[in-house]
Amino acid sequence: MSSENILLTDFEYAPFSKIRTGDYQPAILKAVELAREEIKEIVNSEETPTFENTIEALEFSGEKLDRVTSIFFNINSAETNEEIQKIAQEVSPVLSEFKNDIILNKELFERIKEVYAKIGSLDLTKEQTTLLEKKYKAFTRNGANLPNEKQNDLREIDKELSKLSLQFGENVLAETNKYELLVTEESRLTGLPESFKDEAKSVAKSKNKEGWVFTLEYPSYIPFMKYASDRELREELSMAFGSRAFHNDKLDNQENVLKIAKLRYKRAQLLGFESHAHFVLEERMAETPEKVNSFLDEMLDKAKPAAEREFKELENFAKDLEGIDQLQKWDAAYYGEKLKQKLFELDDEKLKPYFKLENVIDGVFTVAQKLYGLNFKEVQNIDKYHQDVKTFEVTNELGEEVALFYADFHPRPGKRDGAWMTIYKNQYVQNNKNERPHISIVCNFTKPTEKAPSLLTFNEVTTLFHEFGHALHGMLANTTYPSLSGPNVYWDFVELPSQVLENWCYEKESLQLFARHYKTGEAIPQQYIDKIKESANFLEGMATLRQLSFGMLDLSWHGIDPSNIEDVKQHELKAFEATKLYPDVPSNCMSTAFSHIFQGGYSAGYYSYKWAEVLDADTFEYFTENGIFSKDIADKFRENILSKGGTEHPMELYKRFRGKEPKPDALLRRAGLISK
Repeated sequence: MSSENILLTDFEYAPFSKIRTGDYQPAILKAVELAREEIKEIVNSEETPTFENTIEALEFSGEKLDRVTSIFFNINSAETNEEIQKIAQEVSPVLSEFKNDIILNKELFERIKEVYAKIGSLDLTKEQTTLLEKKYKAFTRNGANLPNEKQNDLREIDKELSKLSLQFGENVLAETNKYELLVTEESRLTGLPESFKDEAKSVAKSKNKEGWVFTLEYPSYIPFMKYASDRELREELSMAFGSRAFHNDKLDNQENVLKIAKLRYKRAQLLGFESHAHFVLEERMAETPEKVNSFLDEMLDKAKPAAEREFKELENFAKDLEGIDQLQKWDAAYYGEKLKQKLFELDDEKLKPYFKLENVIDGVFTVAQKLYGLNFKEVQNIDKYHQDVKTFEVTNELGEEVALFYADFHPRPGKRDGAWMTIYKNQYVQNNKNERPHISIVCNFTKPTEKAPSLLTFNEVTTLFHEFGHALHGMLANTTYPSLSGPNVYWDFVELPSQVLENWCYEKESLQLFARHYKTGEAIPQQYIDKIKESANFLEGMATLRQLSFGMLDLSWHGIDPSNIEDVKQHELKAFEATKLYPDVPSNCMSTAFSHIFQGGYSAGYYSYKWAEVLDADTFEYFTENGIFSKDIADKFRENILSKGGTEHPMELYKRFRGKEPKPDALLRRAGLISK
């Protein structure tokens, strides 16, 4: 079997088209075997443990397993099917077991301990010191010092958690895919842009239906909620979105949420931590749940008065406009957009013709070229997992290879919603060769139709810049060790490169590079640029409150003992008390579809979006003081942040870049929550 399995051969680029679904499981099992052999070699060495023969050897072990699993789990997110999901359920416990076999390997830990004990006398670089400290902590934090009986408990918990989080994600995807809103009367589509209706008509056609089909995928859901005049239809779609995996049926996630929260708590207790948040935050810039809560409270204190003022304004506007007595959640985007149009005479439909996807891609490439000297050339000879995927060769000013870049922009039934950056091959240095990374971004943007190309909303433009910021963190990595490379940094630091790049979407100097009308080629009018800038803080208090509510919900699951929580919805209501603006909808529940914290890596870390905004606002102020394309500041950012990955503590890297610690003031000024 192995001779025919492409995944077990040596490949430079992921050989997508040659992989059969049946190859994944045997390849993963074989790669686990190979990795076990490499660990055995380290453990059985008769040489005295050294940094090279123990720490470095461990760091570079399991390379084949890393490559194969990165391909498999990325496909499970971007192009999945029932067979792939079944394999994921089967291999996840195996991978969890293997990870624990390493962490709980006493002989291996003894060798690491022996090297760690000599850390002061070893002649190590800063990066080597960081690697040694991280390896040692990874073992001690994850049960290496526990007695056998407790280690067995830990193994069982980890196996169960890996299965539960996969099941959680599968349920959300299945719920998203199974729902559709079929509208057969055009009179009910008042307010919807023609291009959006065309897309809905082509979706209906692809399903052999007459009329217009709307789904819970973001490019369908968000414009509908923003523009549809029919309040009943908005309510129906909103109810469907808000009740995903909350129907007391086989796709219900309530039990999964409770089990995941309780198992994470049990795991933290087993390891000597007060809660899952205490465990997670020990390895974050924020350090403790107390600091996170204090940060969230400080932001809440500044944002809540503004949010309440804005909500009142929106309420009065809806009442005056259409006699709405009580604003509901399905009214938020609709009346928000109407008020924005009234105040700024600007809406997405006016802007979209200037944001043809291909032009925005060129724009983000040009920004990267001006800041970091990168060049992007589309290539057709790289294997892809779907025809929608684009591949680019990335080089520097000298023509040297920097990275391979994949981009996948449109929704499909096999793709989970949202947008993310991922890595198929890390950057690292081995045998004097700097291995360059293979980086990918995956998004869900409006598809082209028969009548028009893919035209992005301004929000989609910022999303593309955001994910590309993550991609730059991966592309410009320049470290020795893969586990410290690129975005392998503290979770509340990882959003800095992505969020800071969004700022270029609001600047005239940047917009003029790519915002051109897709039919006429005319540059975006200055008045639109002014309006984009002016409206940047529109309803910012409410938006901030919403972000804070998500962070607080996350901490409410992970910063306490959840053992006595029996009702997911009631727990959630309590968590939202301080940030509530709209009436509750009893049939809706956020936790059951909160994939960031129950499937992704954001448990006890959702606050990090806001935390990183403090860093990004402070960073961008530095750019604006010197020019948004200042080579000097860009070089500093590249040298101290993007290229360094996780080789040092992020606060040290940030201070070296900025010359001081960040304060929330820049963010509060930018958000209009304090005066400039």
